[in-house]
Parts: sequence; structure tokens; C-alpha cells
Amino acid sequence: MHRTYSLRSQRAPTASQLQSPPPPPSSTKSRFFGKGSISHSFRKSAAGALGPELSRKLAQLIKMEKNLMRSIEITARERKDVAKQLSLWGEGNDDDISDITDKLGVLIYEVGELEDQFIDRYDQYRITLKSIRDIEGSVQPSRERKQKITDQIAYLKYKDPQSPKINVLEQELVRAEAESLVAEAQLSNITREKLKTAFNYQFDSIREHSEKIALIAGYGKALLELLDESPVTPGETRPAYDGYEASKQIIVDAENALGSWTFDSAAVRPTLSIAAHDDEYDADDLADEAQHLEVTEKEWAEEGKA
Repeated sequence: MHRTYSLRSQRAPTASQLQSPPPPPSSTKSRFFGKGSISHSFRKSAAGALGPELSRKLAQLIKMEKNLMRSIEITARERKDVAKQLSLWGEGNDDDISDITDKLGVLIYEVGELEDQFIDRYDQYRITLKSIRDIEGSVQPSRERKQKITDQIAYLKYKDPQSPKINVLEQELVRAEAESLVAEAQLSNITREKLKTAFNYQFDSIREHSEKIALIAGYGKALLELLDESPVTPGETRPAYDGYEASKQIIVDAENALGSWTFDSAAVRPTLSIAAHDDEYDADDLADEAQHLEVTEKEWAEEGKA
């Protein structure tokens, strides 16, 4: 948030930014890729065509996520430009419109800042997926080696059943299968571990971003309440605007709310029906439910008669 509480003055870092350094900038951020770039479609198609076959689908997903993040980067940059333009337009209007549009610009600019932060946090999810892709790529050679030896044995048994190479290849196949079992076990374990870690990163970043956006929307609506929209007749003078302190305080409150937000204080929490167990019901609960079902049956019976 802007310490000066205006887009028309110099910005300064917030207390939360000083106390909690953000994650490193996303590796997807680049000033060389703009809106409508053909690199999006090229990276997507190339990812699915190159590399080990086992890891191609995940590689394509990772590239698609990179395209998505660059699109969000463009959105964040343009949102900041929109915020500045709103403030610039409002500056030439009446005092109330000038003050409120400037403060709204502060909030909208902060949305762009949050989108930038979202990209950096979301990138942790994408980087974690890469570790699954890498282990998939490392497993592919062991699968191919085992399949190659199996094919050689089948070919020799067909062409020369008495060939001494068959025993040698069968011993190699035993070793290849043992190596493959180890690699497959690592793939299974790492995939589950990293998949859970990756999507925890994603959902944590989405949750934080969404709740902070909701906070900004609430304070933005509070700013709009300061705007006197009562009509005036021709020649009538509108009362002088006296909401400067109130609008500034709203920005201060927004800054404090965003800076103090934590996952523990999150307002939205999921309600899972699968978490309910029979032993959680006591006698009173069961009695209330039985009474409710009885009333519902009577209502159905009366509707049936009607």
C-alpha cells in the first residue's frame, strides 16, 4: 500500500514488506514476452514433442502454467496503469471526486501489486512440478532398457533357441528389472510427495490472493460511501467535501488489514461433509433430526392430498 495514500506522491515500502520479504521473483517474468506473443503456442507445442515420452504430458502442463503466469503478469502491469489513469482523470474534477478517485486508484494499484506477488508465490508450485517431471525423465531409460532386453530375448528365442546369448540376456534382464523396480518406487513416492507440496503452494497462493482482493473490494466500497450522489438543481452549490480524513483513514485501515492478514485469520474456511461422523451426534441432535423428518413427511402427505 502507498504510505502517502495517494498515487500522486512518491511510494514507499510497507511495514509488512519490510518485515516479511517476498519470495524471489518468478522465473517466468520477462519484459521480452508481451501480449499476443506467438511464444505461448510455440512453448506449449514444443513441450509436448520434446524430451522423454514419460514426462511429455507433465512438461506440457508446466509450459502451459508458464504461459498462464505471463498472462497474469501482463494483467498486473495493465491494472497498475489503469489505477494511475483513474487518479489522473479524477484530479481535474470536483474535490470529492478528485480525492475518492485518487484513493480508489491506490486500492486498484494494490490489486496489481498483489497479482505480482501472486505470480512469485504461484511459481513455487510450478517449480515443484518440475521435480516430478525430472524423475519421470530419469525413469524412462530404465524402462526402455528393460524393454530392449526383453525384445532381444524374444527375437533370439524365435531365430536361434539354442543361442548362448539368451542366458546372458536373461541375467541382464533380471538386473534391469531390479533397477526398474527401484526407479519405479522412487517415481511413485516422489510423485505423491511433490504433487501434494506443489498444489499446497498453489492453493495457498490462491487463498491469500483471493482474501486480500476481497479486503480491498470491501474498503473500496467504503470509499464510495463518502461520495455525495444527491442531485443538485441548476445554480445550487453542492456542500463542501469534508471526507479527506475519512478517505485517508480507510486507506490506512486497508493497509493494516492487508499487512496483518495470515492464514490463521482467513475468513473463508471450507466445510467438508465427509468430515462428519456418526459419533459426533448426540441424543439431542438425533431427536431434532427425527422431528424435522417427521414434519417433512407430514408436509409431503398434505401436499399429496391436495
